[in-house]
Amino acid sequence: MSNLVDPAANPTLALAMDLMARPSVTPEDAGCQPLMAARLQQLGFQIEMLPFHDTLNMWARRGQGKPLFCFAGHTDVVPAGPLEQWHTPPFTPTIIGDTLFGRGAADMKGSLAAMVVATERFIDEYPEPAFDLAYLITSDEEGPFINGTVKVVETLEARQEKIRWCLVGEPSSGKQLGDVIKNGRRGSLTGHLTVKGIQGHVAYPQLADNPVHKAAPALAALAAEIWDQGNAFFPATSFQIANIHAGTGASNVIPGELKVMFNFRYSTEVTADILQQRVYAILDRFGLNYQLDWTLNGLPFLTASGDLVAATVAAVEQVRGITPRLETTGGTSDGRFIAPTGAQVIELGPINATIHKINECVAIADLTQLTDIYHALLVNLQQRLSHAVN
Repeated sequence: MSNLVDPAANPTLALAMDLMARPSVTPEDAGCQPLMAARLQQLGFQIEMLPFHDTLNMWARRGQGKPLFCFAGHTDVVPAGPLEQWHTPPFTPTIIGDTLFGRGAADMKGSLAAMVVATERFIDEYPEPAFDLAYLITSDEEGPFINGTVKVVETLEARQEKIRWCLVGEPSSGKQLGDVIKNGRRGSLTGHLTVKGIQGHVAYPQLADNPVHKAAPALAALAAEIWDQGNAFFPATSFQIANIHAGTGASNVIPGELKVMFNFRYSTEVTADILQQRVYAILDRFGLNYQLDWTLNGLPFLTASGDLVAATVAAVEQVRGITPRLETTGGTSDGRFIAPTGAQVIELGPINATIHKINECVAIADLTQLTDIYHALLVNLQQRLSHAVN
């Protein structure tokens, strides 16, 4: 067995497997955070466990008073799904060839392991770095995300504890490790629409009012609307119907109401309020009797430039020999809760091809190089700050 695939000789692999063996299906932590805390305590981190309702969170900080760099991530994973479709047990991390299989391999226990090992190497080289270090770890990122990072950030803001730079270990890479760095995310706005009609017999439509027929032109107009053109950092805002339901299930009953759930992923060219007002205008144009409720899942954020982007791009170039693309596509992440505090926020992690899927996996070589990238990022940030002081 080569050192690369031997857990005894590869500390990132060993820690990733230890974390993956703990079935931390959201919002359970299953002992992952205490495992990480024990390693970080040995490096001089002060550990603060912050449980909120059913969610365990960890805030770990080393140093006080210097600019703060934070690794952020989550220990919870999505459910395994049908066990018979896995070719290895999802919570028994298994090495096949040069690949590690198991739930959380890519999203995101591999990243957590790489963070810890990179931090250990960095502190060994720089016992008194030019910046403080922190970890913000939650167990509800894959769940309702109401008792995790958002609550920790509220706690930090209340005591005026500010993060300057934050790397979220989400699996950002596409075709190869490090090819994409997420330097922002689109906003997410969900609409819950109820169009009201009058239920009746399909043979007597004159005595009923079919909300499906009434709403169809309005929904078509919403789907055809061009909301913006995007900009240099964000693609155009998108509108998608996620769910639609009407009727009793009987073929001879005109439904009394239609329920539609839709979602915007929106750029910085518009705001949630602008989108809401434009939706109201379209619905009103078609004379619908409706109720519309909104859920704002996250504001858009962008870290266009700065020390963090520069240090991370350079780290990928040093370790991988490629220049990463800066993108804001994809879903949301907990970065949306951290960026509004004024922090520079990026996301960088493994290839995302198997996340949330049966037989989730990660290349062991990628775990090793991800550790090298995180380490190089810390070193680059250290050097940038040291040069600025000198």
